[in-house]
Amino acid sequence: MEEQTILVHALQNPKTQEAGFKTLIKEYQQPLYWHIRKIVFDHEDADDVLQNTYIKIFKNIKKFRGESKLFTWMYRIATNEALTFITQKSKKLGLSINEYNENQVNQLEADVFFEGDVIAQKPVSYTHLRAHETRHD
Repeated sequence: MEEQTILVHALQNPKTQEAGFKTLIKEYQQPLYWHIRKIVFDHEDADDVLQNTYIKIFKNIKKFRGESKLFTWMYRIATNEALTFITQKSKKLGLSINEYNENQVNQLEADVFFEGDVIAQKPVSYTHLRAHETRHD
């Protein structure tokens, strides 16, 4: 069974959902964070949007039909959440979205998240999900 299919089955099965979600976060946290960060610029804002993205994924995983890759589906959720965040924040400040983004860019300073070497990520193992799935089905 393809790794994505195994993960989706684990996420959609109440008995394996927690283990599946831990695997999802471990595998996709970095790429989703950096995608969001490119849109909202600020680290704390990116963390908030990522949290909202995970909540939406968790609430809607049963609706995932597999017509696209799981990451593509999550990427779209993250994009929508980031754009919603920017829209709400700019309205709160009485700015257009362009003005808000300009202000964010002007406020960027040296940031530890953009410096240093990238830590090598260990490949994610799906073995524990397969074993868990067979025990509970």
